[in-house]
Amino acid sequence: MREGAEVLEADRHGDKVLRLADGSILKIFRRKRLITSAALYPYAQRFANNAETLAKLGIPVPRIIAVGRIQEIARDAVHYEPLAGKTLREMLRAGMLPERKRELKAVFTRFVIRLHDKGIYFRSLHLGNVVCTPEGELGMIDFSDLRIHHWPLGKYLRARNMRRMQGIADEVDWLDLGAIVSGRMPDAGAGN
Repeated sequence: MREGAEVLEADRHGDKVLRLADGSILKIFRRKRLITSAALYPYAQRFANNAETLAKLGIPVPRIIAVGRIQEIARDAVHYEPLAGKTLREMLRAGMLPERKRELKAVFTRFVIRLHDKGIYFRSLHLGNVVCTPEGELGMIDFSDLRIHHWPLGKYLRARNMRRMQGIADEVDWLDLGAIVSGRMPDAGAGN
């Protein structure tokens, strides 16, 4: 399976994300501690379950092919078809006109409000984990550490959810914290 694969992400413990020869993705998870909930509920399975739930909520996500354990390297893995499009981070780094950037910021703000309204607390929320699809929709990737509540998030959790992004210098200006925490776009003309 690994033959002809391109390593997209790795760390000192080995490969983490591979693009296989057929274009599909293999994401490999390692357990960081001996005693962990990941032994009973592996991150690969969390990823797959979250993908299914998010898809049911109308959020574009990768399509899961399989989940399993790679015994030879003692890792859990999820095999999936990637979500078509580019991450907002890729689009930002490639450069864009100021008007397009303003438009995407508003779309991103509405997307985050929509996630929070659906009870989604996405701890890894940043521009590198949000994809703009060819249809112009925003979708999510890398969501194994996400929680889904059965109610909209309150102001405290909405604000807390944005802390990681506030620490990313190139991305903090994409946050309209007032709108996100209140759950409302600043003006009716913004397409809420």
